[in-house]
Amino acid sequence: MPRANKSYRLIGLAAFLALSAAAAWYFTRPGPAEVEFSVVTHGRVETTAVNTRAGTIKACQRASLAPAFGGQITGILVKEGDFVEKNQILLELWNTDLIAQRELAERQLSMSQQREREACILAENAWRESYRTQQLIDKGFISPQRAEDADANARARQANCDAARSDIRRARAQVDVAKAGLERTVLKAPFSGIVAKITGEVGEYATPSPPGIPMPPVIDLIDNRCLYVLAPMDEVDAPKIKLGQPARITLDAMPDKVFHGKVRRIAPYVTEIEKQARTVDIEAEFDTIPEHNLLAGYSADIEVILDSHDHVLRIPTQAIRQNNRVWLIDTGNRLVEQPIETGLANWSYTEVVSGLNEGDRVLVSFDLEEIKPGMAVHPKADASAQP
Repeated sequence: MPRANKSYRLIGLAAFLALSAAAAWYFTRPGPAEVEFSVVTHGRVETTAVNTRAGTIKACQRASLAPAFGGQITGILVKEGDFVEKNQILLELWNTDLIAQRELAERQLSMSQQREREACILAENAWRESYRTQQLIDKGFISPQRAEDADANARARQANCDAARSDIRRARAQVDVAKAGLERTVLKAPFSGIVAKITGEVGEYATPSPPGIPMPPVIDLIDNRCLYVLAPMDEVDAPKIKLGQPARITLDAMPDKVFHGKVRRIAPYVTEIEKQARTVDIEAEFDTIPEHNLLAGYSADIEVILDSHDHVLRIPTQAIRQNNRVWLIDTGNRLVEQPIETGLANWSYTEVVSGLNEGDRVLVSFDLEEIKPGMAVHPKADASAQP
């Protein structure tokens, strides 16, 4: 009996220890892994192309202005930041000698006009005399020689009149030459815009740029009423970009604002700044002139919308695994591997053509090193796409 009691005690102790171990494992076992998920919803999906390097805001018209020939600056009629109208005078060079030449040419023109009036009056009177002489010949009062002399005199006077008129045209041409030379001593605005920078000073000598030797412009003029964005696109994306495609424009200076525009130009060549990163420059214009004070030279990015589908099933792109598969969270909060067929895609969202239904939950992110079908999970956040 004592030996049997001892066996029972050992069996009971073993059973107690087993139950205790089972209870300890049950109450201390790890719970389901917490994961983030996204609910499959309807929304918009776009395929886009983005510039590879920062673009730049450019003015539709910008001119680096300098006088047509060298001379001493006698007057700068504007200052930096002024808005000027087209053909407004910005700068003047010393031109006293040219003013004198213009006045001389105008006086010569006046003298030519007076001589022309005198010569033509005499010619008109000579023709009247020749006509009267011809009438007297017809009546037999004078000899034919007298009539011939009168006719010759009229024709000579007419030749003097014609020569005087030609001299007027020559004098007017001289005036035009003098005025053209004088025009070259003033610098006018070729278009309306803002004076961005002035590098010359009164008394300095302004020199135009000789061929092959760049000289700093005297005045930098910008038309800030028309702006566009110039940005480089990867050569792989270039064939997909077409004129008129919509685009979104963002600026580093205004990170919270998005401007809408469209592609207005695609460069007809590839830029080879770097052998491994060949690009094609494109230009995008704003749909409406922004109310904000945009400055030429701001860095900007262009996102060209190549294609878009509205009201389609979509999921976050990061939820898609290899071979177009996703982890589906079933009603029991267990993982199911699900193959899907996709359509348009970008960095944010991917269109789901088949394999999922609206309201399904797909795994977006998790902290586990290993994951397998049937694993229990605890969804902790809804990362559903916003419309």
